[in-house]
Amino acid sequence: MAKVLGMGNALVDIITRIDDDSILDSFGLPKGSMTLVDLDTSNYIHAETAGLPKSKASGGSAANTIHGLAHLGIETGFVGSVGNDDMGKFFKKDMEVNHINPILFRTMNETGRAMALISSDSERTFATYLGAAVNLTTEDISHDIFEGYDYFYVEGYLVQNPEMIEKAMRLANNAGLKICLDLASYNIVEDNREIFKTLISQYVDILFANEEEIVALNGKSPENSAIEIQDQVELVVIKMGAEGSFCISGEEMIRIGVRPSNTVDTTGAGDLYAAGFIYGHMKGCDPESCGKMGAILAGKVIELIGAKMDESHWENLRRELKSLVG
Repeated sequence: MAKVLGMGNALVDIITRIDDDSILDSFGLPKGSMTLVDLDTSNYIHAETAGLPKSKASGGSAANTIHGLAHLGIETGFVGSVGNDDMGKFFKKDMEVNHINPILFRTMNETGRAMALISSDSERTFATYLGAAVNLTTEDISHDIFEGYDYFYVEGYLVQNPEMIEKAMRLANNAGLKICLDLASYNIVEDNREIFKTLISQYVDILFANEEEIVALNGKSPENSAIEIQDQVELVVIKMGAEGSFCISGEEMIRIGVRPSNTVDTTGAGDLYAAGFIYGHMKGCDPESCGKMGAILAGKVIELIGAKMDESHWENLRRELKSLVG
């Protein structure tokens, strides 16, 4: 069976449910966005929301996707950078407990954390202190990291270090891995549009994006933006939230519906969708079946708080996905 290596910002998610969106304005956070903040701001937001319900989990976009694949029985690894602190230990232990090979570089900075603020309508807004996550350097990335893997899944947030993400994709490509890129938050795409376009045209096999991100990339409607780049990649997969998703394979556009769900928190929905889609692709399924698998995982995780699910949920999901394979 093929193996998947992920690379991304190693973060600990601190998930907080908020009752009033005006608190986002007081923090200067656009609703639904991912905003980078410094340590003082992160600590301030944490303190100002101290009386609200909170939970903690290892996170980061790529890490969430790798967790999903690991729970589906896929051999996985994850490359990232953490600090020599309790949160760094928490992140590493969570990887190991979930049977993910942690390839973690340690630095003196504090481990990154994402304050995930969940609105009453289930929209999530992130205030992210990257901390040690940004200390993953070009020098850390070597050819041997990719040995034994077949797929490379990388999150677009790493475009903040363009030399490092380009080297990682180049080495993965040279090693024969199929490269999957999930675009970052729309504001990250807007600020790094040309870099993303170069990476996509040179290295990417499967591109994942939500509707805001693909529009930020090409400035057209989601469908037209996806069509514009479909000849550069094997598959373009666009996640449209409550409207489902669609993928383009060659000249064909395939639309996929959503799994009926009682939405509580959309954190991790896109990440788990990618996990389901890649799982189907690894199993040799057609794009429509891959999309349905992604929708199944996304539909379940949004019924829960955070991007993690317990084993009882995964047992049922594995059974459901198995019925769609061949």
